Amino acid sequence: MYDAGVSTRPDLSLAARKRQLVSDELTESALQLLALKGFDGVTVDEIVAAAGVSKRTFFRYFASKEDVVVQFLADMGTDMRGALAARPDGEAPALSLRHAVRVPVTTCAAHSERALRVVRLILGTPALLARFLERQDRWREELAAELAHRLGRDAATDLYPRLAAGTALTAFHVVLQRWSASDTAPDPVALLDEAFDLVAPALDPGPAPA
Repeated sequence: MYDAGVSTRPDLSLAARKRQLVSDELTESALQLLALKGFDGVTVDEIVAAAGVSKRTFFRYFASKEDVVVQFLADMGTDMRGALAARPDGEAPALSLRHAVRVPVTTCAAHSERALRVVRLILGTPALLARFLERQDRWREELAAELAHRLGRDAATDLYPRLAAGTALTAFHVVLQRWSASDTAPDPVALLDEAFDLVAPALDPGPAPA
């Protein structure tokens, strides 16, 4: 399962870490049940029983089952933008984007069996797939803004940042589709590298428009 590792951050207060631990436990329990039984086959009562908390506690953190998955996706986007911002100055955008998108894919690969079930759940449930696509729209804008900042371009008027970010996220989505559809569950990181080898020539920009 995807795990952004927020609960281990030393800069969080003790109370914040406790809240994060409860949120992590709820997320873990919910995603495992949803992945095993299907989105419509799980109730909030079952989730809280598995997590060992009350229904009131669940609704303190999440408005619905769907919101658990949305948070899972939000963590992916946060990690991608953070990884892009941390890349060395002057690095080719294709390489920077490859490393940024590789972060959530590498985390999924490290928890392959559980993550694969969750990815299949998201891609196979129309309501969750719609939220996933909605999140990708946000990620594109966030990555485009970061890319424009790195290159000294204007994300509002320059086509390149959005096109590059969108291409990188399309590669990400196609890799998840291929990974989740395969009976042999190939290495998603290797698939991502293969995808970026194909799109990299289109990702490195020419000169900025005058």
